[in-house]
Amino acid sequence: MKNKTIKIGLSLLAVSIVFYSCKTTKEATVKKEETPIGINTSFMDKSVKPSDDFFRYVNGSWMDNTEIPADRTRWGSFDELRKNTDKDVMAILKEAINDKSIDANSDQAKAINLYKSVLDTVTRDKQGIEPLKPYLAKIDAVKNSTEVVNLIAELDDEINLGFFGVYVGTDAKNSKRNVVYVGTGSLGLPDRDYYVSDAPDNVEKRQKYQEHTARMLQFLGQSESSAKSDAAKILALETKMSTATLDRVERRDRRKTYNPMTVAELQKMVPSVNWDNYLQTIGIGKLDSIVVSQPKYLETLETIFKENQLADWKAYMKWTLLRGSAGSLSSEIDNANWEFYGKTLTGAVKQRPADERALATVNGRLGEALGKLYVAKKFPPEAKAKAEAMIKNVFLAFENRIDNLPWMTKATKENAKLKLRKSTVKIGYPDKWKDYSKLEVVSPENGGTYFENSRLYAKWSHQRNIEKLNKPVDKTEWGMSPQTVNAYFNPSNNEIVFPAAILQPPFYDYRADEAVNYGGIGAVIGHEISHGFDDSGSRYDSDGNLVNWWSDEDLNQFTGLGTALAEQYSNLQPLPGIFVDGKFTLGENIGDLGGVNAAFDGLQIYLKENGNPGLIDGFTPEQRFFISWSTIWRSKMRDEAIKNQVKTDPHSPGMYRAYVPLQNVDAFYEAFDIKEGDGMYIAPENRVKIW
Repeated sequence: MKNKTIKIGLSLLAVSIVFYSCKTTKEATVKKEETPIGINTSFMDKSVKPSDDFFRYVNGSWMDNTEIPADRTRWGSFDELRKNTDKDVMAILKEAINDKSIDANSDQAKAINLYKSVLDTVTRDKQGIEPLKPYLAKIDAVKNSTEVVNLIAELDDEINLGFFGVYVGTDAKNSKRNVVYVGTGSLGLPDRDYYVSDAPDNVEKRQKYQEHTARMLQFLGQSESSAKSDAAKILALETKMSTATLDRVERRDRRKTYNPMTVAELQKMVPSVNWDNYLQTIGIGKLDSIVVSQPKYLETLETIFKENQLADWKAYMKWTLLRGSAGSLSSEIDNANWEFYGKTLTGAVKQRPADERALATVNGRLGEALGKLYVAKKFPPEAKAKAEAMIKNVFLAFENRIDNLPWMTKATKENAKLKLRKSTVKIGYPDKWKDYSKLEVVSPENGGTYFENSRLYAKWSHQRNIEKLNKPVDKTEWGMSPQTVNAYFNPSNNEIVFPAAILQPPFYDYRADEAVNYGGIGAVIGHEISHGFDDSGSRYDSDGNLVNWWSDEDLNQFTGLGTALAEQYSNLQPLPGIFVDGKFTLGENIGDLGGVNAAFDGLQIYLKENGNPGLIDGFTPEQRFFISWSTIWRSKMRDEAIKNQVKTDPHSPGMYRAYVPLQNVDAFYEAFDIKEGDGMYIAPENRVKIW
């Protein structure tokens, strides 16, 4: 739970721009040599009418001829873009490795040292579980719940032992200041449903999880029978912990996870923890108040501590330690852990190459160190300038749409427009780069190991988080590195953020046709804007505070429209018996619908100001817009990945994002002459119109 920032990200499943040709209409077609960059007609299925199956029409040939790589659980044009970006960053990193002039204390040198230590499997294999032994000995030595809590506090800045966690973050009701939050414990399965639901897939995964836990515990020297016994205890304890947590829909309601109380009140709720001592030990010191994310969980934790099942606690802490460290230990342990989390849970056939995994670690921990180099080589100023112009039009379109909402009263419209106008937009890269000067990363040549560098990173990250407490919120910080192919909305900052890597071909090209760009990055811009007005983001005001700015009447109208959209998605069945959770995915679905509408209107503003280029490859700008949207969401997923996604990911599967929002947009029907009886048709009275 530490360093937890609330962001609503795009979490793209597939991002690319691909086009196709069809019959020429009456308007003049642009000459072939004038065709903008990015057009590709080879991925469509011309045997299908767009009015019957738009996703198949746009992406059918690609679907038929594309295989998911063995080391991936899904594949799409976004994944291709991510892989290509990683190649660019890898080349930059390797160039830096070969640059003998790099300062040994520079951020880039630290990135190099971390990368090398991840790849140093010789040392990792030689060490085995040696790095864990001091921690295992400390766990074995505890005698009661007081000593358990003391150990959690002692190791808080370097190792996670579960049960609960404390972190510093933005006050949801006062976005200018930081406060202390206490959150839930660490669990080995990714969602509550895996523990509490008796659906066949959950029952199967629980059994395999228990088997996996028993297998892993034997690496610690336990006998097979002892490991199996402990695995059963761990599953039982984690199930009790998970049962007390909010479900995935409830967790999206920030009002339910914002529960401020005095430390004295918290002490009364969980007397087994001496909170003053705990907070002092981890470096926070004396506090008057704290925000509890899930009170019911902490009440259950008190019950667990009162039961005094010391052996169960020790087994759980050892497992949490091992699970969290597995990737930095020997190849055998790392591979065994992947067998469950990569293969069993999400369906991958083999692990990704070691250098790709090492790069992912560097990007995750020292992303801005490489980001400086990436931006200098890969992000032209023209891309940012054109994106800014597009953003301006999409914002204007969104404001026009607010003005024209038939269901919203004037006073609430003014509040909505105020929030829109006060939004912050970040493009490309930070104005102020992250300071890694206090982070120590030791090279393998100097005795550094992946495990030790992970420990040093944890200590640095912990201290950096704690230091925020007595400072105002730094709203210049970025939650993603420039080389991240994604985007996000941060409700506390009322900001939308677009890293440089998403502003590149084929997803976005500043030289390409504007209809293409508006259907791609333009709709993503609209998507992130819409997050400020989805069922979750709309609870924050223009200053990023969790304050209601709605009239009761308007809120009831908005909630009803959201319910209708949720019902649309809850009827989608990506696998037999596996349904999309419309309530869980509602925020992202509102984002997609609002994004398409705002970007489409933004395109009309652009065309009015700059002229209509007419047909390109036989398509009008409006058709090219919708084609672009559908292609960016093309994707194929393994069955296990789909099962996992619908339980853990608030985004709908990509193939639905490609066309379901469009079914609610009248202009889509006009662009492709969709009529009653066609597969894509939804009756006008059943089309959901929110923003």
